[in-house]
Amino acid sequence: MSLRFFIPSLLISCTFAFLVSLGFWQLDRADQKREIEASIQKANTDTTELIVSEEALKEKEYFKVRLQGSYLNDKQFIYDNQIIDQVSGYYVLSPFLLSNQSKAILINRGFIPWNGRRDKLENIFIEQNLQEIKVQISKPIKRMELKSIEIKPEFPILLQALDIEEMSTMAEVSFLNVIGLLDPDSADGFIRKWEPYTGSIEKHIGYAIQWFLMALVLAIIGIRIGIKQRKK
Repeated sequence: MSLRFFIPSLLISCTFAFLVSLGFWQLDRADQKREIEASIQKANTDTTELIVSEEALKEKEYFKVRLQGSYLNDKQFIYDNQIIDQVSGYYVLSPFLLSNQSKAILINRGFIPWNGRRDKLENIFIEQNLQEIKVQISKPIKRMELKSIEIKPEFPILLQALDIEEMSTMAEVSFLNVIGLLDPDSADGFIRKWEPYTGSIEKHIGYAIQWFLMALVLAIIGIRIGIKQRKK
């Protein structure tokens, strides 16, 4: 075999193996997401766990849990520019101080439409008494701000994007880096249509198919090059 033919063949073979490995890696990721989804569904059908530790909440993303503590009704946030069923409005984020813990968790109490009145908020007052709530744990997603706005220091504070550290500074309260989505059947909430966990399984399968197709195309190219070399 000539060096002129050997080097392209080696490159094609290595690239083919790499593409196939990427495809199988994506299938493995899909299997992992299926296991996570199955464990979450099982956990959410059993008795909802009462979480009393701050650290335990970090491992409960997408899980439904019970929390004990009290709302801080004078430190609420308005998360603006939300759209539900093609209606614009805002989420109400209320700090919930966990019992016997040093930190609070922001509770998304649901969606309120503006109804054409951006100069007036709905009544979002909530009692600051010891209680137990049921929430689904979610990780905050910091979206890009189209333009920066001046944040007024008076509560409730209007926000365009979530920044837990900045919100902690404004409220002078240490927040956990998770969000609690208030259960639709719980009191003291507004419109709650939380998206279920899907795990992006279809996305990983789609990526796997793309990698396998690229490997197939490369294999066809390699075979055609080999045939041409033999005819010479």
